[in-house]
Amino acid sequence: MNTTPAAPGLRGDAIAGLSVAALLVPEALAYSGIAGLPPSAGVIALLAGLLVYGVLGQSRFAIVSGTSSAAALLAADIAAAHSAVDRAAFAATLVIATGICFAIAALLRLGGLSNLIARPVLRGYAAGLACVIAIKQCAHLVQISSTQAQPLMMFAELLQGYSRWAWPSLATGIAALALLFAFARLRKLPGAFVVAAVGIALSPWLSAHGVASVGPSTLLPTFAAPALPPAGEWLGTLQLGAALVLVLYAESYSAITAAAMRHGDPVQRNRDLFALAIANVASGVLRGLPVGAGFTATSANDDAGAQSRRAGLFAALASAILVIVCAPLIARIPLPVLAAIVIHAVSGAWAPSAFRPYFLWRRDRLLLIAAAIAVLVFGILNGLLIAVVLSIVLWLHQVSTPRLSVLGRLPGSHDFVRIDQHPDARAVPGWLVLRPEEPLFFGNAAAMFDVAHTRVLEAHGIHTVVVSLEASSDLDGTSVEVLGNFATWLRNRGIGLRIARPRQRIVDLLDRARLPDLPPADLRYWSVDDAVHD
Repeated sequence: MNTTPAAPGLRGDAIAGLSVAALLVPEALAYSGIAGLPPSAGVIALLAGLLVYGVLGQSRFAIVSGTSSAAALLAADIAAAHSAVDRAAFAATLVIATGICFAIAALLRLGGLSNLIARPVLRGYAAGLACVIAIKQCAHLVQISSTQAQPLMMFAELLQGYSRWAWPSLATGIAALALLFAFARLRKLPGAFVVAAVGIALSPWLSAHGVASVGPSTLLPTFAAPALPPAGEWLGTLQLGAALVLVLYAESYSAITAAAMRHGDPVQRNRDLFALAIANVASGVLRGLPVGAGFTATSANDDAGAQSRRAGLFAALASAILVIVCAPLIARIPLPVLAAIVIHAVSGAWAPSAFRPYFLWRRDRLLLIAAAIAVLVFGILNGLLIAVVLSIVLWLHQVSTPRLSVLGRLPGSHDFVRIDQHPDARAVPGWLVLRPEEPLFFGNAAAMFDVAHTRVLEAHGIHTVVVSLEASSDLDGTSVEVLGNFATWLRNRGIGLRIARPRQRIVDLLDRARLPDLPPADLRYWSVDDAVHD
């Protein structure tokens, strides 16, 4: 058997794995700090995510580890835990519960779970969350402990306390940030690893100037005993757990889909749900962070030349070696350097390229801005819930607004188009052709046919109304009743009704409904032209 083609692929996976490991290890430590957990939490999440997804996942490029958004949500959940609960054990229990929720979603084949969060909401939420994370890291930059939980109040408190700022620490953080952004232009260079290494080398001198370091901490996994919340706090815990599942999968699916589209690879949503389920359970059992496929790490893996899921396994091996070899050095990483790595990691959420399309398209700008502001004003969880509810409300407002077009025929053709958009289109004498521009459902059916009544009363000399249902894939009970009432109202005025372009499901439904004033013969017009000429 010829194995020549496999060698370059294996070499490419090994190089990509080494490159990604240099990025992931510093970020894993930083994400542990975001969650308020020991550094081991990020390391365990990194290894568990890479190993489990490398074996069970589908994407060739996905890098599954802790993410900044999940770490911030976990921190919010830990803060909401009852004081009598062991916070670390409670966090582990929540991560295990998150994995169980992923498993249930996989068994129920809920691969479209991420669609519950609109892309603009996710982008705005990510931007707001990045601001929250950056504000909290600013406290490490200036070495001031804040008493405020609300991000804007915390930022104001930090500004007011400028006289207490540790200027050497702030200078260290700014220098580290400048290096990280400079290294970001060199895509093959693991900037976070280099900056962390420089910080470790300079740590004795920085410590002499009062710059704090990470300090000693075990990086070895420990098994977690369950720490269930008190009975009265289950609802809040479930809400935060649901938010973790939604955000993790929405972020993971976005990263996996983007990589798949670049290479023409298939996407198996339910298989990825199952892989994320096992990865989160494994991470939770070992007291790690919740895991998902991060966009930055996945893109870095793709850019580094990964060819298969083996790149993730190589990254896990390289990460484990780095952690074992460098464990004594990790304690010497200056805190402002770690804070700079976190801020740089989330800075992509502020990139203008993420927002520009929505302003160019003039679509969903309010959702984008509202999601970001909601997180800053109301907190991580409440901000997400408010943004999701707002997106649903705006969608309901859009589809509930009755938009009913009057169609006319273009001269010399069989095409019927909107008269208000095509001056050449002409109404067929004696016929009124109407088309709902939104799918009919209980929220807009009555209002839509109220407009249809008005159009009929405004028309003169018509004998038949044609309603084109091309925008509706199905009808609910309310829509069927309203359609039947409209047919009866027309029949009482001596006007016929014909349905054009119905889906077969609608034809079957109306056949079963047996509306007295809408016989089956008036339901089977597959085009408007057929309905008018029959």
